[in-house]
Amino acid sequence: MAGPRANWKGYIKFGEVSCPVALYTAASSSERIAFNTLNRKTGNRVKREFIDSETGDPVEREDQVKGYEVENGQYVVLEPEEVAAAVPDSDKTLKIDAFIPCSQIDTTYFDKPYYLAPDKMGTDAFLLLRDGMKQEKVAGIARTVLFRRLRTVLIRPHGKGLIASTLNFDYEVRSSDTAFEEMPDLKIEGEMLELAEHIIGTKKGSFDASTFDDRYEAAVAELVKAKIEGRTLPKKKAPVASKPSELLQALRESAGLGAQEMKPKRTAANANRTGGRPKAAKPAAKSKPETAPTRRAS
Repeated sequence: MAGPRANWKGYIKFGEVSCPVALYTAASSSERIAFNTLNRKTGNRVKREFIDSETGDPVEREDQVKGYEVENGQYVVLEPEEVAAAVPDSDKTLKIDAFIPCSQIDTTYFDKPYYLAPDKMGTDAFLLLRDGMKQEKVAGIARTVLFRRLRTVLIRPHGKGLIASTLNFDYEVRSSDTAFEEMPDLKIEGEMLELAEHIIGTKKGSFDASTFDDRYEAAVAELVKAKIEGRTLPKKKAPVASKPSELLQALRESAGLGAQEMKPKRTAANANRTGGRPKAAKPAAKSKPETAPTRRAS
């Protein structure tokens, strides 16, 4: 059986050390369920056609050209050979510009992952780079022309080889300020925080991608099967957001406490986390004569 076909071949270089490498697709959507667009009346497939927005006439492929809008309805036409000439020349080299601690990597910038393996000769230099990065817990930042675009690539040790993730440019990543601008400035503490910590603690695990099912694919497959068999699937109830007044009770039920109240831990560490001070322990009342049992002051 033939091995996978490389998407790109070139060299990886760090310092004066270089070795030939091959880039392979690490993630693919080819196995996803795909739909065809049909004519509802005839059941026949429809085909896509480009139409002139003003005349309404079909435009053949040889008459289609790229255009950049400079004003409303005004375009600069770019011929295919002009676009090709503007693409930077590729030297087929992934030159590592810097090594950064893995703890500093912001995954928001991740685009697509590719496996990076040694190509024919140069395995020793490849393994040297892989094991060196593992030892130092760092990733490499490199740039090269991939698929007709200059791209920044993050290179990390992965299994027996390396994984190269293309990165989005800064202008492509939207600021989180807009997404979180309406976030209320609330401080959660006391029993609610302790219950949340308890629930999180009981749900701790490790990442295993094989345990995550594509529920959309499974649901669509079941829908298709039901349609073929003439069945209808029951409607699923949508989750209801917990109201602020019901949040504490929902936390207690999640922690298996029901209506029982979980007393907050008033330790020094807990008090420091919540910004308060630990309460001093109440002194025990003086013991009464031995004829009566010892009692604590209420």
